[in-house]
Amino acid sequence: MPGTSDTPSTPSITVTPTLTEILVAFVTMSLSGFGGVLPFARRTLVEERRWMTSEEFNDAFALSQFLPGPNIVNFSVVFGARFRGLAGAAVALFGLVTPPLLIVIVIGILYARYGEIAALARALTALGAAAAGLIIATVIKMALPLVEEGLSPAPVFALLAFAAVGIMRWPMHWVLLALVPLSIGVAFFVHRGRRA
Repeated sequence: MPGTSDTPSTPSITVTPTLTEILVAFVTMSLSGFGGVLPFARRTLVEERRWMTSEEFNDAFALSQFLPGPNIVNFSVVFGARFRGLAGAAVALFGLVTPPLLIVIVIGILYARYGEIAALARALTALGAAAAGLIIATVIKMALPLVEEGLSPAPVFALLAFAAVGIMRWPMHWVLLALVPLSIGVAFFVHRGRRA
């Protein structure tokens, strides 16, 4: 029966977030994840507020990666538009971009004055390592739904893309040009085979 808890069509949210809730969520994310918002976006939207399922988050983020511009900025627009239309997209984008913009302006002024201090360079190096760790943890969380599905071509294509771009150093646009149509074709035939 549709709508029961054991069906995959169960809605991911019970209440649509208001514009104020979207603004507060994206301001909080942008301030928490200064320099790398994706881990905080996933934790806030999927784990804490439960406005999206893991699969919905992955789908929206995948779409954001194909749009021109920064992925998380595109994601904020996709998320806001999904729940509150154009106003939601504008509020989510404003909440995501404005606080870091103001902080960067202040940091730029301070760095111009105190940038030669050695302790500052060490602190920035440590922040970079912490951001890398957060990204790795988020990638693992985002990959779990793909692995839990069982034997699926999605992890294979993810590993192929990683090997081609990360190890072989092939240009990303050529790798995507080859893998995207191939993965769509394989997914179509796998899905079609499961229906039969």
